[in-house]
Amino acid sequence: MDALIHHLQQGLELSPGEVEVAANLLLDAAVADDTKERLLEALAGKGETPAEIAGFVEVFLGHAVDPQVGLVDLEGPTLDLCGTGGDRLNLFNVSTTAMFIAAAAGAVVVKHGNRGITSPSGGADVLEALGIRIDLPPAGFRTCLETAGVGFMFAPAYHPAFRAVAGVRKTLAARGVRTIFNIIGPLLNPARPQCQLVGVFARELCPAFAGILESLGRTRAWVVHGTTGDGHAVDEVSLMGATRICRAGLYQDTADEEVRPQDFGLQHADVKDLQGGDATVNAAILEAILAGCDTGPKRDMVLLNAGAALACAGLAADLGAGIEASRDLLASGAALERLRLLQQVAK
Repeated sequence: MDALIHHLQQGLELSPGEVEVAANLLLDAAVADDTKERLLEALAGKGETPAEIAGFVEVFLGHAVDPQVGLVDLEGPTLDLCGTGGDRLNLFNVSTTAMFIAAAAGAVVVKHGNRGITSPSGGADVLEALGIRIDLPPAGFRTCLETAGVGFMFAPAYHPAFRAVAGVRKTLAARGVRTIFNIIGPLLNPARPQCQLVGVFARELCPAFAGILESLGRTRAWVVHGTTGDGHAVDEVSLMGATRICRAGLYQDTADEEVRPQDFGLQHADVKDLQGGDATVNAAILEAILAGCDTGPKRDMVLLNAGAALACAGLAADLGAGIEASRDLLASGAALERLRLLQQVAK
């Protein structure tokens, strides 16, 4: 471990073999926490390269619980949509709301997430507030996919090996030290979806994440970074300003573009229009949008992100077509039906 730390402190990139050794040492309960802290700090200090990030992710996924999605006869493309977090704008749960529209459109949503860390309500929190069991084992998760076209994997249950770094992550977080664990959450989906929409908190991460997702085997990947009117970061497609979209994937040409809500006939919104609250508040917002009761800016934010998810999954020709399809799915009640099905089966 000391040799790896010294290597990083010299500003040198880890080889694939060194990444494998480092990742396994981090997950080794016998290795002292202070040594793991020094490794993570050295890696962050150098700056993680896309190749290093992809290598760590592959090793960590090798230690994850496999949900064995292949045992289910699925008709649509598997899809995850999530963000890294970290924008600290306290928005309602946009991607968790949008996933029910994606499921209604024919995607098989294999949602992977956690409780809120940088916000009062994470995806797990809001689903739990809706009466959905978040800690289902793989068999229960697969039943959700078969019945509702959407299922949730609670990250701590599917990554038990991460207990070996829990204390280290907590200590470094208290000191304000960013580590690789702050950015790789969306890459660690153990179902390895075919398609993935990821929101990132930093604009410069867009092309890197797109390339990493392609190297992880995603057939279609969209990485987005939005902004507010005053330039703050948003880890979603933004209704508050411009959004950078980087596309990649094994079956998709790479592209890098910028879009604005006005491009799709949507009105610009302020941050306060899109803020949520705790899990109970955000659950009520989610239901109101899916039920057609909320037709304001929060709904439009969901339309933007659901539209991007449909286009990412190949279920719409482009973002504009995805927005219109999402609007129809809300109006028909099809998205709300997916929520009700999940509530029935995930008990």
